[in-house]
Amino acid sequence: MRRSAVVLCGATVVLAGAVTAVPAEAGTSGTAATALSAKVSWKKCGTENHPTLQCGSVKVPLDYAHPKGRQITLALSRVPHTAKTYQGPLLVNPGGPGGSGLGLAGFVASNLPKAVAAQYDVIGFDPRGVGQSKPALDCAPGHFNPVRPPSVPNTPAIEKANLERARSFAAACGRKYADVLPYINTINAVKDMDSIRGSLGAKKINYFGYSYGTYLGQVYAKLFPDRVRRLVLDSIVDPDGVWYDANISQDYAFDARQKALMAWIAKYDSTYRLGTNPARIEAKWYAMQAQLAKTPAGGKVGAAELEDTFIPGGYYNGYWPDLAKAFAAYVNDKNAAPLVAAYENLAAIDASGDNGYSVYTAVQCRDASWPRDWRQWQKDNWAVYKKAPFMAWSNAWYNAPCAFWPTKTLKPVNVANSKLPPVLLFQATDDAATPYQGGVTVHRLLKHSSLVVEQGGGNHGISLSGNACLDKYLARYLTDGTVPRGHGTADAVCKKLPDPEPQEAQPAKASSLTGASTPAPAVSGGGTLHGLLGFRG
Repeated sequence: MRRSAVVLCGATVVLAGAVTAVPAEAGTSGTAATALSAKVSWKKCGTENHPTLQCGSVKVPLDYAHPKGRQITLALSRVPHTAKTYQGPLLVNPGGPGGSGLGLAGFVASNLPKAVAAQYDVIGFDPRGVGQSKPALDCAPGHFNPVRPPSVPNTPAIEKANLERARSFAAACGRKYADVLPYINTINAVKDMDSIRGSLGAKKINYFGYSYGTYLGQVYAKLFPDRVRRLVLDSIVDPDGVWYDANISQDYAFDARQKALMAWIAKYDSTYRLGTNPARIEAKWYAMQAQLAKTPAGGKVGAAELEDTFIPGGYYNGYWPDLAKAFAAYVNDKNAAPLVAAYENLAAIDASGDNGYSVYTAVQCRDASWPRDWRQWQKDNWAVYKKAPFMAWSNAWYNAPCAFWPTKTLKPVNVANSKLPPVLLFQATDDAATPYQGGVTVHRLLKHSSLVVEQGGGNHGISLSGNACLDKYLARYLTDGTVPRGHGTADAVCKKLPDPEPQEAQPAKASSLTGASTPAPAVSGGGTLHGLLGFRG
């Protein structure tokens, strides 16, 4: 998860196995909002792009078992409805865990058809621990400062250094937030969503979630099925993999997307001069990584930082031209400047990124069990590395604090559900962050769901990204609840958008939302969205 910050409304806003029955902590569908009756007091915080945006906040219990005990604050944003026909609040979430939804409200309201958006109050929120919600976690400021040890533990010294980083991060979180960490998890985030519903005076909510936000939607629907009016899930978390297995699955999918980038570069040899054989181009990439391990570019981009820089290309192919340009400049011209620029735009972490990672680990390490024996991690990740080396160890170290996490773990929620109205699902077949099987699994588990597939698509977050075929299904559903009904795995199939072309690449510009490189608008309508969604989530 990579994100930076923007000022909104006078406040800094951040822009990121087997299952069992619902844990006892989940409670019942009638308990979440009982401690909350005060309505939100909204104030104007419009921006140039979203002039009608409003900001507010709501207090919720830290521990729902003690609703009158310590309260925490959730930051909210709203684009109010303008049509006579009002369909209620539409809560939106960009994923994570650790991503802010404050900026997503304006994006969704602006990118839905005007007649559709006008019928909803589009509500963004910072989940507990995130951004402008209080308290906001920051376990170890500067944890990702360059240059970090290489990811691949080829020597005992490298493994020891990375293990120490993971242990120290977990210990820092435990020391700093011992009273908070037990309550930072998906179930409580979902209860917070129901508290938001109560504060809005709504009997039911409409919900639109991307990435990890789809898991929030699944769990909300399980705990509060009678309070779901419409439910849209885009790029879907597989609930059967929460969370250790899900990360292993990601490794294979990201390796495939990295190979897709190499094949794309081979197609444009006249531009990048890296060759026409994807396997040989990939070998050049790993040779570049080995060189950076010895001599980091600009004193910033070592082997680990190179992985950080190219992982976003697995989320969104709009970044490919800039990544290929940086790769070619380093290999062909011994010019590291474009690579350093790409790192700074796509991968460098600031304080808001530290916050996002702190919440990411707090949620994932608490939600479900992780191996506590490091030998299991070694066995599993070396097995992955042999077949899919690109992100295997980078992802392992990213999640390794969970091997040492100071809180006890919960059990994943069984999200199977036959009590919902029609649900709309979106999934790309080649999505790396939430692989295709997640969409298939959730389609099976949510009885009245419809699955719209982007065939051949590899981007993460596909609706409101420029694909008119996908967006027509979204607009119809939010207009009157209509979903496609087909036969087989998918209820509807849309073609993917064309891959970018080299001439569309322009100098990377840091997004005002996340600090991520935003491709030129010609690449696709998805550049802004993917800046909001961030990475690793």
